[in-house]
Amino acid sequence: MIRTRAALTCGTDVKTWVRGHPLYRPPQLFGHEVAGEVVAAGEGVSAFAVGEMVVPHNSAPCGSCYYCKAGQPSMCDDPVYMIGAFAEYVLVPARIVRQNMFPVPEKMDPRYAALVEPLACAVYGAAETPIQLGDVVVVLGAGPIGLMLGALAARRGAHVIQVDLSAERLETAKIMGAAETLNPQGEPDPVGAIRGLTPGGRGADAVIEAVGLPEMWEQALRLVRKGGQVTLFGGCKPGTHISVDTKMLHYSQLTIRGLFHTTPLHVRVAFDLITGGQIPVEPLVSATMPLSRVVDALEMHRTQQAIKVALVP
Repeated sequence: MIRTRAALTCGTDVKTWVRGHPLYRPPQLFGHEVAGEVVAAGEGVSAFAVGEMVVPHNSAPCGSCYYCKAGQPSMCDDPVYMIGAFAEYVLVPARIVRQNMFPVPEKMDPRYAALVEPLACAVYGAAETPIQLGDVVVVLGAGPIGLMLGALAARRGAHVIQVDLSAERLETAKIMGAAETLNPQGEPDPVGAIRGLTPGGRGADAVIEAVGLPEMWEQALRLVRKGGQVTLFGGCKPGTHISVDTKMLHYSQLTIRGLFHTTPLHVRVAFDLITGGQIPVEPLVSATMPLSRVVDALEMHRTQQAIKVALVP
């Protein structure tokens, strides 16, 4: 059991609040990005002590199903989830304690430690997208995950072009490592404008979609060069579909991948990146509020008045 010191808003919380979530069923608790102080430990817990500040991830795979054994733990048939961090206390399941919980360095702000969960998802997305030194990578969206994906791609030596409708978020993208930014609002040909920033207008070596709209998934396919890579990371509303030009897909040799969630390996990498100061995390937390203002915080996140809001009981 941990006492919540900071819990962050997330796009998944907002989507669940507005329309529900395919993996969760009401009555629904909220909040899964959290750092806090251990106040009690169950039998067999020896790695953490009462009074210690920790950051748990929000899930852990079973390790024994077909997908876990096949090296795809993000597809686990029996994952354990931890939700309900928008509260004074949250119970961390034993499996998460064993696999995906870490001690927070003494001087680290718990608001930034709580970023381990979303960064782990972005680390997985960046790791699964083939990015070489000097590649041009277009990231569609400059929300929290999009900004993290852009920062990670830049860290791998890519020339990152971040695309979003918010001038403020695009300024944050530059701080995070984007080489160029574009707000396509008002552009008569948004695809042409974005491709125009790539060498010879040929398109990006890789495009990462981090918005979660079917029309943006389709746009991603039109932005990549022949032989390029498209990673679809933003989760769309259930029941929606996209159309794919089969001629383009075949003759341009495109690779399209969908990615969901993360793995214990990438959780560990995310923790190391944050505690090692290798990713600029301060710009990602825009505001801090008391827990009693949780609805205000979710509304700020939904309307893009904040990148993330930290709730502090």
